[in-house]
Amino acid sequence: MTTEEKIAAGLSLPVMEAFYTIQGEGRFTGHPAYFIRLGGCDVGCVWCDVKESWEAGKWPVLSIEEIVAEAEKHPAKLVVITGGEPLMYDMGPLTRMLKQKGFTTNIETSGAHPFSGDFDWVCFSPKKFKAPDESIYQVADELKVVVFHKSDFAFAEKHAEKVSEKCELRLQPEWSKANQFTPEIIKYVKDRPLWKISLQTHKFMDIP
Repeated sequence: MTTEEKIAAGLSLPVMEAFYTIQGEGRFTGHPAYFIRLGGCDVGCVWCDVKESWEAGKWPVLSIEEIVAEAEKHPAKLVVITGGEPLMYDMGPLTRMLKQKGFTTNIETSGAHPFSGDFDWVCFSPKKFKAPDESIYQVADELKVVVFHKSDFAFAEKHAEKVSEKCELRLQPEWSKANQFTPEIIKYVKDRPLWKISLQTHKFMDIP
């Protein structure tokens, strides 16, 4: 198979970076985790803090065997696959191999592409810049909406109407607008207790 065919089959993937750290956001905040950040994204968030991930061709293509072998070097058995936009690729082969090795598999995704993979936790963070694929709504365990503008509250509610009842709802202030929107988010959540607040605690701790 050519490299392109292996990528299309999910047997090799462009990896921007992979690192062992503490999950800073959402349901698993505070958990040690191995992050796999895949290169490639076509969503185009204006406030993205990893825009260098957008161009897949800039990053080395690794086999899923190589990716899993690196994950096994660390003591925690929680893997978070993020990007970029990981659902640009077939996540089935990588997640099956991780599960075979005893890992818990989480994904952070905009949902902008059809869902694939065997995940224990799906964090769905929709973006205005590209509409989600309908397949994400029933598999999402967590809806995390980044608040960058006042209109994001209504945007969050629109997506909350489409996820399942088991899905946890979270609002997260965009880092550069945290001083502006954190007080509004606090009030919003106090008035609507189905929602919770997510903070980027890794930025407070100054870790990746």
